[in-house]
Amino acid sequence: MHLLESGVNLIYIRDFLGHSSVTTTEIYAKCNPELKRKYILEAASQLDDSIQPYSDNEKDGLLDWLKNNI
Repeated sequence: MHLLESGVNLIYIRDFLGHSSVTTTEIYAKCNPELKRKYILEAASQLDDSIQPYSDNEKDGLLDWLKNNI
């Protein structure tokens, strides 16, 4: 977790730990709430007025994709 918090890419952590899949590494890489907040705030700062709301068709497509892939 300290490596991830220090900005090391999860792929490098996977290699360091010897996991065959990054999915396995993700199990151990539980992010603390403050780190999540930091990344959410960084992403939110990139939002501007040029972003348009989803249309109803786009929303339905996104929801279908989420249901099938999560």
